[in-house]
Amino acid sequence: MADRPPTGEGRRRDRLLRERVHDPYKLRSKIPEPSVCPQCGVAYHEGRWQWPRVRFENPREELCPACRRANDDYPAGIVRLEGAFVRAHKDEILNLARNEEALEKGEHPLNRIMTVEDENGTLVVKTTDIHLPRRIGEAIRRAYEGELSFRYEDEACFLRVMWSREG
Repeated sequence: MADRPPTGEGRRRDRLLRERVHDPYKLRSKIPEPSVCPQCGVAYHEGRWQWPRVRFENPREELCPACRRANDDYPAGIVRLEGAFVRAHKDEILNLARNEEALEKGEHPLNRIMTVEDENGTLVVKTTDIHLPRRIGEAIRRAYEGELSFRYEDEACFLRVMWSREG
């Protein structure tokens, strides 16, 4: 018993920590380079997904996480746009959302709008990431004021954005 170190000494201090946020579409390991998504054309090159600047000879085909999410209809973010103002200005609001997507997608090709659905006058925009919904919501609030709120889901890679304006 005398050879045993005092409590706490000599013990391993590292431990396996559970992943706090779970994203089933995040790559767990690197994929061979270059790889190109056959659906959208984005390339995995230099350790990240990016719009290809050169044409690759015989690239490996690999669906990118954004296309996999869209195919599975499993969004990472949802923007709900509600109220009489939305119904009256639907096209303008959607153009603003598409412009925000274009700006984001230029630098981050996996950040996209998956679908836009009209549910009895409420627009529901589904996205492939959690950054674009916030950007869309903030742009709409800057342009049209209204009420904006965000709700991050605990232990999931998901953001719900709600914006509304009646008049």
